[in-house]
Amino acid sequence: LQLNTFSQEMLPEVRVISTNYKYLRSVDDPNAAQPVRLLEHRAASYDLKNADFYEEESENYFISFYIPNGQILAFYDNTGKILHAVEKYKNVALPRPVQVAVANRYPGWSIPKDVYVVSYYSDQDNHKKTYKLVLENGTKRIRVKTNEKGEFIE
Repeated sequence: LQLNTFSQEMLPEVRVISTNYKYLRSVDDPNAAQPVRLLEHRAASYDLKNADFYEEESENYFISFYIPNGQILAFYDNTGKILHAVEKYKNVALPRPVQVAVANRYPGWSIPKDVYVVSYYSDQDNHKKTYKLVLENGTKRIRVKTNEKGEFIE
């Protein structure tokens, strides 16, 4: 008779602290396109203090993050906290609320182009998320804007 025994080691407790939880809480939208969310998480988890160019005496850093159809320009303080970020994405998958709002208001129109813009400021609560859309119906073209909830912005 052979008995298998397993031992279990106790691992030290790990605390995860995100310096940029406020940024992620503000910009993260579960309905946003996956590439947008991935790039936002990359900017939020960027380890500024371990970057080759990091100097403790420097107060602020501008860092750009790119994907083929978008970018984030993030402004960090010397602790790695995002103070301001501007995001711009072209022709990303639109969230369902935006698709439904456009289909209801403009039946028969298509959306050949879109731009998603996010503006974040750590010291403000009103972070802007705007979808700028080009709509086409035959030879007619119009431009409209909505927020992430599909509410039209005049």
